[in-house]
Amino acid sequence: MQITALDHLVLTTSNFELCVWFYRDVLGMELLCQDDHYAFRFGMQKINVHRYPAEFLPAAGNVAYGSLDICLLTVTELPIVYQELAKHGIAVEVGIVERNGALGKMQSLYVRDPDNNLVEISRYE
Repeated sequence: MQITALDHLVLTTSNFELCVWFYRDVLGMELLCQDDHYAFRFGMQKINVHRYPAEFLPAAGNVAYGSLDICLLTVTELPIVYQELAKHGIAVEVGIVERNGALGKMQSLYVRDPDNNLVEISRYE
């Protein structure tokens, strides 16, 4: 077996409207809706959104709000990302720091989404 990419992951939110505001309006992802299933698409990936634990089955064994820890890549320079986040009132928890990503060294900053999930926004130099 050879795994080649990540297609999607699932985020469970306690506040759908705030979740949409963060991922669509702040981070610029496209909101999709098909058959009452919601997702945010960016690049060749997407984040499926469940509005309550185990909304669709099968589901993870221990679904919890705020348990996600993800790293998103950007082509935007991180000082500009920092300014855009501040414009929306999003506090940067840690950053800008050097990290090791799947492809080597990158610069990262960390924020929390409305459900308290940790969102790392990173850029390869």
